[in-house]
Amino acid sequence: MPDLIVPPQRTLRLEPVTADNFDAVCAVQVRPDQGHLVSPVVKSLAEAYVHPASAWPRAIVDGDVVVGFVMAFHDIAWDPATDPGDRRSGIWRLNIDAGGQGKGYGRFAVNAVVEEIRRRGTHQRAYVSWHIGPGGPEPFYLGLGFTPTGELSGDQRVGVLTLDATAPRAG
Repeated sequence: MPDLIVPPQRTLRLEPVTADNFDAVCAVQVRPDQGHLVSPVVKSLAEAYVHPASAWPRAIVDGDVVVGFVMAFHDIAWDPATDPGDRRSGIWRLNIDAGGQGKGYGRFAVNAVVEEIRRRGTHQRAYVSWHIGPGGPEPFYLGLGFTPTGELSGDQRVGVLTLDATAPRAG
């Protein structure tokens, strides 16, 4: 009887970006055809540096391999000029390395951010924005339960997920 091949146990987690994983996090690259859809990780880390109170940057790690990067925003004034009381939390950036796409890492990261927003208990909704058009991540976010708000953030569509709804599940 042949030996059974058992797939390795996945140990997905988010980790803070540290000196130990900085180079691996910065090496995360989306596919070439997606480069116009999301900023490079190094830009996100610079934004996190200048917005330390609201940015939550994390490495997406499977076992001991960095497979992506996610950055959340927490409790920001969405449009202080028109409504200073509109404070939001959500996903600021999601980069899954080209070689790791289609393996559930993005779904896991979105779920982890949603759970962090729930844990903090300050908001009942999670927000995200995405570039509109062919090859964009709209089907991904809609499939996780986000719905368009009708707003634009620059040239990006804004989506919202009500947190008392069923959360996306890691897959």
